[in-house]
Amino acid sequence: MTLRIVSVNVGKPQIIQYQGKELVTGIYKSPISSSLYVSTTQLDGDGQADLTVHGGVDKALCVYSEEHYPYWEELLGRKLEAGAFGENLTVRGFLEADVCIGDIYAIDDVIVQVSQPRQPCFKVGKRLEWAKTPIQMQETGFTGFYFRVLQEGFISKDSQVKLVAKDSEGVTLAYANQIKYHDKMSKEGAERLVQTSALSESWKKSFTKRLVELGS
Repeated sequence: MTLRIVSVNVGKPQIIQYQGKELVTGIYKSPISSSLYVSTTQLDGDGQADLTVHGGVDKALCVYSEEHYPYWEELLGRKLEAGAFGENLTVRGFLEADVCIGDIYAIDDVIVQVSQPRQPCFKVGKRLEWAKTPIQMQETGFTGFYFRVLQEGFISKDSQVKLVAKDSEGVTLAYANQIKYHDKMSKEGAERLVQTSALSESWKKSFTKRLVELGS
């Protein structure tokens, strides 16, 4: 399958009203036509409100597949613009069932590595004005994922994308989602994820905690 970037999206944190209170969020991102520099922590011109759960070395770029958009558009009954899920890169050819944690890609001169699935929160529900969105993302497995940046540089929607190396451990994003959200009693699954060398530190910690709770 051809890998390509459909859209590059950025947005600074803004204040919105949520359940009668002010909420600061960076979920609102819009397509940009120019080339932007991406560092090891984020894309130029972008921003995150809560740096404890967004951005940083393990989550420099949020990625979402264009292939999932028709499902959501039919469900919500409206057309969605690229970046609707708060992703920095709207892509084609990166399905959760095929992409593995640790896979390395070249986007022009930028080198990136898959670090973890996205963990959808209530803010994407607010963005789409449908509160059940995060749960539905978990149920469908259409979560998206994050890249860490191994080599900085410029990217655009016209950047050439190629697979540099498949991770030898072969742990797909779909598998990680299955263990995270559905097979919560699986010690074997949690152990496998803890041992996945390229998995983000936050997810390793969460599965290490789960193993303690399961009595492993």
